[in-house]
Amino acid sequence: MLRIVICAAAMLGSVLAQEPRGHVSIVLLGATGDLAKKYLWQGLFQLYLDEAGNGHSFSFHGAALTRPEQGQLLMAQALEKLSCPLDVLPERCAQLKGQFLQLSRYRQLRTAEDYVTLSKDIEARLQQEGLQESGRIFYFSVPAFAYADIAQKINSSCRPGPGAWLRVVLEKPFGHDRRSAQELSKELGTFFREEEMYRVDHYLGKQAVAQILPFRDRNWKALDRLWNRHHVDRVEIVMKETVDAEGRTSFYEEYGVIRDVIQNHLTEILTYVAMELPRNFSDPEELLRCKLRTFRALRSLEKGSAVLGQYQAYNGQVQKELQKPAGYVSLTPTFAGVLLQIDNLRWEGVPFILMSGKALDERVGYVRVVFKNRAYCTQSESHRDSGKSQCQPRQIIFYIGHGTLGSPAVLVSRNLFKPSLPPGSWQEIQEMPTLHLFGQQLADFHAYRPRQERDAYSVLISHIFHRRKDFFITTENLLASWDVWTPLLDSIAQEVPRQYPGGASNEYLLDFEQEGSQVVFVQRQVEQLVSGPGPGAGPMPRDFSVLQAKFRQSPLVSAWPEELIARLASDIEVAAERAVKRSGEFHLALSGGSSPVALFQRLATRHYSFPWGHTHLWLVDERCVPLTDPESNFQGLHVHLLQHIRVPYCNIHPMPVHLHRRLCVEEDQGAELYAKEISALVTNSSFDLVLLGVGTDGHTASLFPHSPSGLEGEKLVVFTESPAKPHQRMSLSLPLINRAKKVAVLVMGKRKRDITLQVSRVGHEPKKWPISGVLPASGQLVWYMDYDAFLG
Repeated sequence: MLRIVICAAAMLGSVLAQEPRGHVSIVLLGATGDLAKKYLWQGLFQLYLDEAGNGHSFSFHGAALTRPEQGQLLMAQALEKLSCPLDVLPERCAQLKGQFLQLSRYRQLRTAEDYVTLSKDIEARLQQEGLQESGRIFYFSVPAFAYADIAQKINSSCRPGPGAWLRVVLEKPFGHDRRSAQELSKELGTFFREEEMYRVDHYLGKQAVAQILPFRDRNWKALDRLWNRHHVDRVEIVMKETVDAEGRTSFYEEYGVIRDVIQNHLTEILTYVAMELPRNFSDPEELLRCKLRTFRALRSLEKGSAVLGQYQAYNGQVQKELQKPAGYVSLTPTFAGVLLQIDNLRWEGVPFILMSGKALDERVGYVRVVFKNRAYCTQSESHRDSGKSQCQPRQIIFYIGHGTLGSPAVLVSRNLFKPSLPPGSWQEIQEMPTLHLFGQQLADFHAYRPRQERDAYSVLISHIFHRRKDFFITTENLLASWDVWTPLLDSIAQEVPRQYPGGASNEYLLDFEQEGSQVVFVQRQVEQLVSGPGPGAGPMPRDFSVLQAKFRQSPLVSAWPEELIARLASDIEVAAERAVKRSGEFHLALSGGSSPVALFQRLATRHYSFPWGHTHLWLVDERCVPLTDPESNFQGLHVHLLQHIRVPYCNIHPMPVHLHRRLCVEEDQGAELYAKEISALVTNSSFDLVLLGVGTDGHTASLFPHSPSGLEGEKLVVFTESPAKPHQRMSLSLPLINRAKKVAVLVMGKRKRDITLQVSRVGHEPKKWPISGVLPASGQLVWYMDYDAFLG
């Protein structure tokens, strides 16, 4: 009896928890645009087919700025193309389509009065037909610059009455970078609550993508031991297109391939693959929290994290469509391959490769998890059983669509495990066993496809109706994604993409590989794809090699950035070998910042004979932040160099800026401790090599203009004050730097041109220009400048 009472109470609670049945008004803004015609009207019709018999009534309002007569005609043309699923009989389909057309009308929404009229019309119909209002959905299929104006009009004039809900649906792009995304979110937040906003990433509605988390949960027992850095070799997330950007160059010039596809679609998919599974899949908030933790674990992206390309015809299309002059050169990438890494225990060291591009050799999208293969099989390859042999490739693929397979699918190598998928909605693929995919025949996979394919927008519109927020982008997740991508986008803004002809002619031109924490094109010397300048033209970049000269009476090495870094890395290795041969140890003091990152990465990936086992690594300066902070110079050194080389732990000497849980407190004597360590280990406190940079104000290390700290005196290590945050710093003093056997000053980038010009003209004025005080007493000073910094 008690069990019956409990069950009855549970059923009653379930009924009460459901949304009250009633009337739903759906307003499609931009109803005559391409997206609406291709996908959104069909998605709304599918919603009507799914929900009309479940107690709700509907009205559909197509809205645009177009005048009523023309707008009604364009909308009618879009509605004429609506279709039913294959399992709906033609007669029934015609009946349902007729009902949907009767419920759909066009209206011009331009002024605030138009929105007032819309709201009054909805209320009048409710009253006339005795309906209770459940809620209103506004779908913004309009450019993002129109969002704020429309949002203000809806909020002031077109909200539903008490007890009814409001949902507004927003299409990407959601900003251009972190700042613009935050501004747009803040503006929308003045009109709508977070739970009312649904930011659409239509890839999250694609059936193979939507299956990633359920697949991981359903097959948890088999995947638990495999889904980690010990077993996964790499993850590839790919969207390739054969079409180019013709007709869309105005959009592409503003956004490019990374903002268009990779920062949103492919990064969202990455979180589905990498996130920890929520304990409760029915709790959207818990799922979004798990997703957010993954965003925050993504390692910062830098210029070397991506390779960029642009199909040859693009620049001409831009000139024609945007009426640019004949000499205009676009730097917008239409292809990008990006390496992301995740700083957590599950995924540390596993490369996540995100790649997308236009004018490529095929149209296909997939997520490919490739597992490591440590097996050594005695059986010849021709005799191996693909379902048992561990020497066969092992991979799991979520096939998004198109390509040779032509439909969404989930593929699991037979030598992994037989997966479980929902039998009601997925079925095994029986045909095409000899079809080749990713180096294997289809017969080598357990392969499944949906029993019925559904368009992504139909899926997402259903989720909006049912308030499934976990399929959409929250403000917090959006900003976390931009935190990852904005630094990369800023760093590549002036990068020249590699030209490629398009289609099958690309051949191996866009192939790229991982080198440490960077990606580089496999084919380094690119054949000229377009006719070059004729005889008598000015020198091209390849005509310059390494320039030997003098700067401030000291040797100067100048070259293009890649050659310059190669030369500096080689010179450091030579210095290391000589020091080890002479004394058994090499003491190297390194600066932080962005300039030496490429140097660290080259030392890590190209200099395998470097005597790391005999090298001591010191810091030239440090910000007063914890050593794990992304702002920390030591953290940058760790990410780009230390974790990739074999250097004894006791030979690494971070600056003690964090003592007794306090940062750079003078009574903790961190500067004195570092000075004592140097005196004890470095003979005569004379480093074998010190690497410095130059700030745009003439500072070097953390020795700043108009600040006497560290410029003279007996102290080896000092606390200083920076004009930029974080203000507190620890630095080697100028007298200690000048004891070094060699000092290398690395200066890179156009923004350093002004300071190099000024420094070239001044004398010994360290109080005004600290870099001018660098002159080793008995050692050598060498300047390493790229052509941008040296020649402008």
